[in-house]
Amino acid sequence: MSLDLFAYPPDPQTNLLPYEGIVNDYGVILSQHEADACLKALLNDIAWRHDQALIYGKLITTARQVAWYGEGAFSYTYSGITRRALAWTPLLLQLKQQVERHLQAVSPTVFNSCLLNRYANGNEGMAWHSDDEKELGRRTVIASLSFGAERKFALRHKKTREKREIMLQHGQLIVMRGDTQQYWQHAIMKSSRVTEERISLTFRTYGGQNAVSG
Repeated sequence: MSLDLFAYPPDPQTNLLPYEGIVNDYGVILSQHEADACLKALLNDIAWRHDQALIYGKLITTARQVAWYGEGAFSYTYSGITRRALAWTPLLLQLKQQVERHLQAVSPTVFNSCLLNRYANGNEGMAWHSDDEKELGRRTVIASLSFGAERKFALRHKKTREKREIMLQHGQLIVMRGDTQQYWQHAIMKSSRVTEERISLTFRTYGGQNAVSG
């Protein structure tokens, strides 16, 4: 079963998942002017690079571009490729602190890194996966802040295959916490109707200097 969660009024204390996980929708937390300015700065100032992965011994370069920033010299490895975090930019640090303020009432969290994904249009997406690396902890909190084109974010239970979907808007914040990564996968769905760019900022807390991300 698939349910479009976007019909629900944003309520950070309402769980959008039916069981074995917690996803909260904080709604659009930035004004149109603020979100537009952030998008422009992120497009121009971030050190974007195409993601790479070793699949069956072959180096694959993705269409999607990525960047990783944080407060320490973190390194993380997935699909056979190791990446190292860059130092916070002023804008990323400002957005991190703003997101942390929004989480203060429900589950106070301090993030130490941010993985950014850039999708040129709806032909680029993110396949089903879970951010369940041990360095993140079993009940990790991941805050996702969206900019640009509206895109469908989907969650799928690993065993029952039950799905939940939400359309993420320009300036919208959602937070995954609790057992979500253990029991659910998530994805950014492709759509030929989307012609504009989208950038996602996923704020995370790694427990050590070496991290692994899926």
